[in-house]
Formats: sequence, structure tokens, C-alpha cells
Amino acid sequence: MTSLKLPANHAPMARTRQAANYSLYERLIHQPAALNLDIARHFLRDQLKTAQALNADLPAEFSDLAGWVATNSRSVAKRYQTYLEGRRAGNGRCYFSNRAHALYFLQHVAPSKLVDGAWLYGTVKHGHDWRYRGLIRTYLEELGDGDPALNHVLLYRHLISEHDCAPTAPLEDVLYLQGTIQLALGLLSDEFLPEVLGYNLGYEQLPLHLLISAFELNELGIDPHYFTLHTTIDNASSGHALKAVEAVLNFLPHDDTRADFLARLHAGYRLNDLGKNTTAVIDSFDLEQEVIAMLEGKATFGQHMHSDYCKLEGRTINQWLATPGQSRQLLTALETKGWIKRRQAPQDSRFWQLIDGPAAVMFGVFNGYEKQLLKDWIAGDWQPTLEQNANPFRNRFRQGEAIDMAADSSTVASSQSVPALIELMAPGSHTTPAGLAATRVFSRRLSQGDSMQ
Repeated sequence: MTSLKLPANHAPMARTRQAANYSLYERLIHQPAALNLDIARHFLRDQLKTAQALNADLPAEFSDLAGWVATNSRSVAKRYQTYLEGRRAGNGRCYFSNRAHALYFLQHVAPSKLVDGAWLYGTVKHGHDWRYRGLIRTYLEELGDGDPALNHVLLYRHLISEHDCAPTAPLEDVLYLQGTIQLALGLLSDEFLPEVLGYNLGYEQLPLHLLISAFELNELGIDPHYFTLHTTIDNASSGHALKAVEAVLNFLPHDDTRADFLARLHAGYRLNDLGKNTTAVIDSFDLEQEVIAMLEGKATFGQHMHSDYCKLEGRTINQWLATPGQSRQLLTALETKGWIKRRQAPQDSRFWQLIDGPAAVMFGVFNGYEKQLLKDWIAGDWQPTLEQNANPFRNRFRQGEAIDMAADSSTVASSQSVPALIELMAPGSHTTPAGLAATRVFSRRLSQGDSMQ
């Protein structure tokens, strides 16, 4: 139940407006100790109030909550099987129209993926209380128990770095809403425990979009391991989905406070649906609008970089770039002059030859994602033979390949206090060598039954 969306046309100027979520998101990650907790409290209360209008599809009775989770899981599996049958019958992808579309998705869901598990951070200090053990185990598994090859945030960071599609500037502010909710819940979990339990119950259900995304990313030559890892770890029989149910039942009151507890749990569950869902992010992609917005952002830096030798329709490249809003007309002029040959192999276009390859005169001007936008826009419905013949059901990657990111255990002494370990395991630091080492030490102590106080 991820909740993200970005309008198709998102020129850089739009990214700076109303950045309240982004601002709080950054402070919660990098300066949580300096943050006035009332700011986070008010934020959560505002989101809970907004979520009141949403429906929570939880069962009326919690006596068979595990059965409800299993039923949902079977429903998702059945719908995914229908999707696979359609693909076997020759249907095309239903999510990603091309590789640039997939990279757009990876980039624009990054704000929530880069704080994976953060809503459970505050439970870690309750290692002495058996009721919290499932929640703590879930958090530790999100952190890979200190193994950099299994730490979810590191996996995602590695994925977007590998494809050069990490956000280079703040995205549309609504994209930070879910991540900010997660960070605020983690900071204030003692005060908002029923809401944390409800949010966790919703977030850890296996969604259909996760399965389809993994299948289509693999088909497009993008390692889906981050996504397939979640399909296994969130399972309803023994994974995070079951642990979420057990945690709810562990804390469910049997006295006159039960009704209030359940109301708050439902409210936390509904927080998952704030913002826009993942499929809305996917649907918001418009290739041509993305190309134009990207070129508009480049124009400011490139308007004085070109010689006056080459002219298009009587104007130098510098003149084209000096006037905002001319990017679409510039593309048309490049097509007219024959520098761009649409719906053909991009390598046949002189413009592509200028930007691709180490000997290209514009080498390094465009990052990997920006080049993919241009490549897919030029190619249009033309596709290379290799992709036409690719088997989408073949796993193109060896799952779980190690990330070359050493974590020096010597930076964290095994005798270090539990509070010191927990501080290093915060959302803003658990991916550092010290944070990974602290996670390993904490996880070992918890599994061995050592004192967690």
C-alpha cells in the first residue's frame, strides 16, 4: 500500500513550491534530535485527520485476522496469475511502456524506498518486552540484520545508482508524504503505537503492483531483486505480514479501552492510502513531457556553451536555449534538419551520436536516466530485435548478488550500550558502516536473549 504520485509535467520550478513534506522529511532523517517533536506530532495528527475520509477494508472482528491476511494474499496471487496468463497469450506490459518509464518509476518512488522500515524504528528500544519482538524483527530484517547485501535501503540506493536515475533535485512534494509519515511514526511510536500497528498491518500486505513491477523490470533488463525480496519477506505464512498480525493481537486490549485502540489502529491503517498510489505514479509518466521538462532544465546551463557555427531555422543553438519554453520547437527543428530520425534506431540519429559514447562531443551532459528518455523518445515504437525476442519469463539476474560496500565491525564495540546501538540504527544512519555494524551487534544480542535495556 505505497502512496506516491507525480504529475506528468513537472518542470523544475514546480518542484520548489509548497515543499513542506520534503523539508520535514529531510529534518526527520538528518536532524531528528534537533527537531521540535510538536512539529512531528502536528504533522501526524493532520494526516490522521485527512485519512478519516478514507475507507479501511479491515475485518469487523479481529478473531481471524490471520485468515483475512491469507485471503488477501490468495486474491493477489490469483490476480497475478491472470496477469501472467495474459502475458503468455501475447499481451504487452501493463505498467512500463519502455525502459525510461521504468527508470522514472524507480526515481519517483525513491523517497519512500529510501526510508524503508522507518515507521518501526521507535519499537527497537523495547527489546525487553516480548510483545514488540515481531515488530523489532521486522525492522531488523528491513535493515538486513546489518548485512549490506540485504539492507533494503542500501539495495534501493544501489539500484538507482546503477541506472543513474537517483533524484538530482527535490521531486514533487507529495512524493515525500509517505516517507515523512513513516519517519514521524518511527520517531513517535510510543505515543502513536496503535497507529503504528495499523500502518504496519497495511504496509506489510503483499500488493499486486509489487509482483507486476518485478516481472516487468526484469523484462526490461533492470534487476528486480529489491522487489522480489519484498514478495518473499512479506509473505502471509511466516513473513512480515504474519508478524504484523501477531503484533496487533499482542497489544489488543480486552477491556474498555479496546474500542479506542481499534479506532486508532484503523486510523493508522488508513495512513497507507494518503497521497497517490504506486500505479498512479506509473500512470503519470508522459515520455514527451518528460523529455521537454528535462531539456528545459538543461537550457539554463547550456545557453552559452555552443558555438554560433550551427544554425537551425536561422537561429543558433545558444539562441534556442536562451528562450524558455522553446524545447519542443527545438526538437522539431532537429527533426526537420534530419539530426533526429524518429521511430528508427537512435544510433542512426546524429543528435544521439553527439551525446552517446566517450568520444561524443556532449559526453556527460546527460545522466543515464536523461539519456534513456531521449533514446526511447527517438526510438518510439521501434524496438531492437533483441528485445522483441526476449523471453519475459526468464530470470535475467542472479538474485542477491553482493553489494561491494564493506562495513567495518571494529567501528562498533560489542560492549557498546544498547541506547548507543539504537542511535546508530536510526533511519538516517543505519546504512553507514557504523550503523550496519551496530545492527549486527544488536541483532545478535536480541537472538541470544541478552539484556536489551
